Amino acid sequence: MPTELFIDVDTHITEPPDVWTARVPAKYRDLVPHVERDAQSGKDNWVLQGRRISSVGLSAVAGFEGGPFPESPKGFDDAHPGSYDAHKRLEYMDSVGIWAQVLYPNVGGFGSQVFLKLEDPELMLACVEAYNDFQTDWASADSRRLIPVTAIPFWDVQASVREIQRCADKGHKGVLFTGEPQVHGMPFLGDEHWDPIWSAAQEADLPVSFHIGSGDMSTIFDRNRVRAHGSAATYARSTVALTMGNGVQVADLLLSGVLPRFPQLKVVSVESGIGWVPFVLEACDYAFIDGKVRDQRPIFELLPSEYFKRQVFVCSWFEQFAPQGLLERIGTDNVLFETDFPHPTSLYAGDVHERIDGALGGQPAEVRRKILWDNPAALYKVAAPTTSDLQRLDAVARV
Repeated sequence: MPTELFIDVDTHITEPPDVWTARVPAKYRDLVPHVERDAQSGKDNWVLQGRRISSVGLSAVAGFEGGPFPESPKGFDDAHPGSYDAHKRLEYMDSVGIWAQVLYPNVGGFGSQVFLKLEDPELMLACVEAYNDFQTDWASADSRRLIPVTAIPFWDVQASVREIQRCADKGHKGVLFTGEPQVHGMPFLGDEHWDPIWSAAQEADLPVSFHIGSGDMSTIFDRNRVRAHGSAATYARSTVALTMGNGVQVADLLLSGVLPRFPQLKVVSVESGIGWVPFVLEACDYAFIDGKVRDQRPIFELLPSEYFKRQVFVCSWFEQFAPQGLLERIGTDNVLFETDFPHPTSLYAGDVHERIDGALGGQPAEVRRKILWDNPAALYKVAAPTTSDLQRLDAVARV
């Protein structure tokens, strides 16, 4: 076992085939996401009402040679078992020195937006509830270490509030919300329409996650770009576009008035890196002062950068320069660490500590501990391992 345990704040569950079919009312079982194997390619695909919505294998690339391009796992048979099996996930975590992982979805989208396609409010809600119930079940393999984040039916504010409260009672530790509700035809973040959701999250002391890819995905995998640049280059460009998009979402949040109205609310920009943060904060402050925002919005008692420091967290994973060169400007209290396991861009096995050392090597021990343990432990209320846990992990390491 590595000598340093840490908390991984962004990972994904490759949902098993029966997540929805086993949990929704019988009348909906033919209408919810399910897995079909393509007879020609042998690939497992998620299908929703006759439409292929995603490939199982592309969400479980960690450890797969040759992936994600030109090949990725065809499905569950050749994917890493820790991607979909909770007990295998815990074994993998033990092998890498990960004490706890925060869990995010795939099939429903990174903000539940895929369910909007169903156009039936009762069915849409049933799908969200089923996913959250699945998370609770999956995390029960060790609820201290596997941390569910509640998906919400954001198209229905009151249903979202009920789901936040229901899942908080079941031990969920966060709330997943789109950072761009306006692209789904709904009010902007700062509209008071959303206040009950912010209030419910604040009251339950649950951080709200803006995961990349929860907004406009229409141009990310543009077929014309694939023809011009190839699929691998298009995918690489898309990852950059998604991370930068979250920077814009954070700017929107900082200037929306949400944080002044809900001063105890915490928001996490997930899987978007940290290198963009100093520019966004400096640009927001400059425009805020130059544009005399307080003249129109006296609710702002602080600068955008000060609201960021008080209430917003960001997640680093592959970056080597930003943690070495920018932490002083970002603030060490606001940075978390993730691996994105088992996604195509994830850190895996030996890469994990190599990247950590490259990013944080030379930093004071207290800074390293803040980012890898103290910040996420406080945010997600993660208890430290017991003496018997540490003894078990040492025994695992000696095998």
